Amino acid sequence: MPSLPERPCTPLPATGLAPDRSWPDGDPDAPWQMLLSPNGRISRKRFWLWGVGAMLALGLVLHGLLAVARVRFSVAEHVVNVLLLWPAVVISIKRWHDRGRKGWWVLIALVPVVGWLWLVLDNGFLRGSRGANRYGPPPPA
Repeated sequence: MPSLPERPCTPLPATGLAPDRSWPDGDPDAPWQMLLSPNGRISRKRFWLWGVGAMLALGLVLHGLLAVARVRFSVAEHVVNVLLLWPAVVISIKRWHDRGRKGWWVLIALVPVVGWLWLVLDNGFLRGSRGANRYGPPPPA
């Protein structure tokens, strides 16, 4: 079978935009890195933005899409919870890393009432370790 002739690759004109960084070596602030990769550290601010704000927004969008598709609310609730479970765990793991602790601390959430309270207080309000730790350099603010 004959092969296609190679065409020279011409660069795109300069747009002034940042280069496209793809998974997994890309920008740590890219949504897919932030929501899917448990590596690295995040600040308290990013915990609130991504772990609370983005999760609420994604939940509302998913509920809206499932409502348009006429999926019953009880089924939609389970679907949204399953879809957002891994991103929520990843955000919390990164925050535990910033505190200098292993990601397994995310399991504290399984302790009724006290676990959730501990997770929110520790991840949302306490400062991360100063300087680099075994999980990487300090996160940007």
